[in-house]
Amino acid sequence: MTSEAQFFLSHLGQTSPFPFLIEVDRAEGAYIYDKKGKSYLDMIAGVAVNNIGHRHPRVVEALQTQLDKHLHVMVYGEFIQDAQQALVRQLLEVLPAELDGVYVVNSGTEAIEASLKLAKRATGRTELVSFSGSYHGSTHGAMSVSANEIKKRAFRPLLPDVRILTHNDIAALSQITLQTAGVLIETVQGDAGVRRPSLEFMQALRARCTEVGALLIFDEIQCGMGRTGRIFAFEHFDIVPDVLALGKALGGGMPIGTLVAPQQLLNLFTHEPMLGHITTFGGHPMVCAAAAATIEVLRTEIDWDTLERSAAEFELKIAAHRAVKAHRRVGAMFAFDLQSEKHVAQVVETCLHEGLITFWFLSHPYSFRLSPPLNLSADEWQRAAQIIISALDCLEI
Repeated sequence: MTSEAQFFLSHLGQTSPFPFLIEVDRAEGAYIYDKKGKSYLDMIAGVAVNNIGHRHPRVVEALQTQLDKHLHVMVYGEFIQDAQQALVRQLLEVLPAELDGVYVVNSGTEAIEASLKLAKRATGRTELVSFSGSYHGSTHGAMSVSANEIKKRAFRPLLPDVRILTHNDIAALSQITLQTAGVLIETVQGDAGVRRPSLEFMQALRARCTEVGALLIFDEIQCGMGRTGRIFAFEHFDIVPDVLALGKALGGGMPIGTLVAPQQLLNLFTHEPMLGHITTFGGHPMVCAAAAATIEVLRTEIDWDTLERSAAEFELKIAAHRAVKAHRRVGAMFAFDLQSEKHVAQVVETCLHEGLITFWFLSHPYSFRLSPPLNLSADEWQRAAQIIISALDCLEI
């Protein structure tokens, strides 16, 4: 073990007993390079963050331009800043007309926290509803509305008045009532192993929330910003949420979250009480500049038909292997089920050794996950498939 790895393990807070420990030197496009010059084809993209690859030229240019102007100048919401204005203008180009308000925060989980507060403030109610298999973040509020009890039990008590319904079960929607403030759902579930609800379920959910006056909140932190083959995952279902939480890929590699809602709703944070949600670094100009550039790239450079065709062909190559028990995909969001957690670990480790980054799911341990950049070349798709198939060949079935 190198001295840098020893320092990392001794002094930086850890999240698991088995970090990858790649000593990163630089990253470019679909590749990460370590200090020894080894390249890794990044098929996880920082867990659905680098949707347009690492250090996209437009993002780098936007950051350099903003760096010459100013960094943090004031807490969010007080000064008019060009970078924030540019980001919101870019978002309004791709959002439905009714979602005309944007509150820029620091992360996806903060966007979730703010959305839960907004639901309570708008309705005067306290009950929050989410769904089995859900993951919305690890802060107290976001954890409260996430489903994985193993991840929650050490941190209880959490928020009261939370009801978790069966995912994709239309009959369960009757439990959304006049006491419900907000209903939170990942438009396509990520941590549960890429679970896409039915069109009928999503449209029934929209209708039920409208009927009882509960806010419908879509968590597109992982599945948004092109990950499912469209800018927003809700476009697959022909419905619009009341509130949309974004994060991850929005920043083009910079940390960001946004709470999107009708401006009339967002204005509730300005009174009774004033400063109903505040954030010091939310809307940081460097981050907003990168995010505005990212949306422009998604709007103008991604060939969505090519992406869908490439992703579908790739999926079929991997799914044809005898070690794969089941598979799910939406856009460039993949889950491949194997026989056991041990097999998943072996595939991830073998791929890493061969210069390919894959990953696993927190709540679906017998699947490995892929969320590659959306602008992979044909050769990169092919190389990834070859390495993964070779890793699967090594398993004892």
